Amino acid sequence: MKHISILVPKGAILGSIEGPRQVFTEVNKFVNSLGKPALFQVKLIGLTKKTLVAGGRYTVYADELVGDVKKTDLIIIPALDGDMVKLLKENEEFVPWIQQQHRLGAEVASLCIGAFLLAHTGLLDGRKCATHWIAANDFRRMFPQVTLVEDKIITDENGIYSSGGAFSYLNLILYLIEKYAGRDIAIFCSKAFQIEYARKSQSQFVMFMGQKDHEDEPIKQAQEFIEGNFKEKITVDQLADMLALGRRNLERRFKKATSNTVVEYIQRVKIEAAKMNLESSRENVNEVMYNVGYTDTKAFRSTFKKITGLSPIEYRNKYQRDPVPA
Repeated sequence: MKHISILVPKGAILGSIEGPRQVFTEVNKFVNSLGKPALFQVKLIGLTKKTLVAGGRYTVYADELVGDVKKTDLIIIPALDGDMVKLLKENEEFVPWIQQQHRLGAEVASLCIGAFLLAHTGLLDGRKCATHWIAANDFRRMFPQVTLVEDKIITDENGIYSSGGAFSYLNLILYLIEKYAGRDIAIFCSKAFQIEYARKSQSQFVMFMGQKDHEDEPIKQAQEFIEGNFKEKITVDQLADMLALGRRNLERRFKKATSNTVVEYIQRVKIEAAKMNLESSRENVNEVMYNVGYTDTKAFRSTFKKITGLSPIEYRNKYQRDPVPA
């Protein structure tokens, strides 16, 4: 039987504590109904017996305190909500225990913005990690030694796991159940909890809001120019001349400040505008394409799918109330 420790950190989001507990517990009920023994021993592990979560609206009672758990097989770090620097400090006592348990062979999984606490342990250094796209800029700034993969729903780095944003953590829970209990039981959970099975990307949900949380003012000027003139043809040389910067200097500083090349940033601004248009207007795909400054249909469709994971028609049909034919 695998021992699963679901942490109860200060500032945790209640659903990402209760959700995994409920799914793992349902697996036990299912296998019991087949006359088989339970597969998981699921425990809520806290720093104190009672922890306020969701801004103090709820109290979660821990089954055990962190210092009393000598050995576990899987640690689940739920999502956090609030000032991340403050929350990491308030939950610092979890860190040496997580590190010790990992040395003893435990696997560790973070859900959504729980990735910040996992990264704080150092276990993600040099590894890939997913988190909520809303927190991507802050995560990159706080943990430059971790490779953030913004589009992924699940990462698995030799027993160090992470999930994408919000309720996509349930896809990671299914992934772990398949690993520990087999595909048939994972599919049962998928059907019982109505979780889309084997979803791998959160690209279609990402809203590109620019990346201006930096102090490089010329680069902010370049970003604002791109956002105000994305319908026009903008070149790197044009931006370099406008800012009186060398091309290589501009590209280096732009990448450092925004985590995108200039060309990538222009593409993402154009595609975000196209997404909004597809969600709300009755214009056909070619009209949307021209409105955001593309003239090559193949290039537009290819870039759109690369960024969102869907074709323009698929995106429109998914997010517009009254889809129109191609």
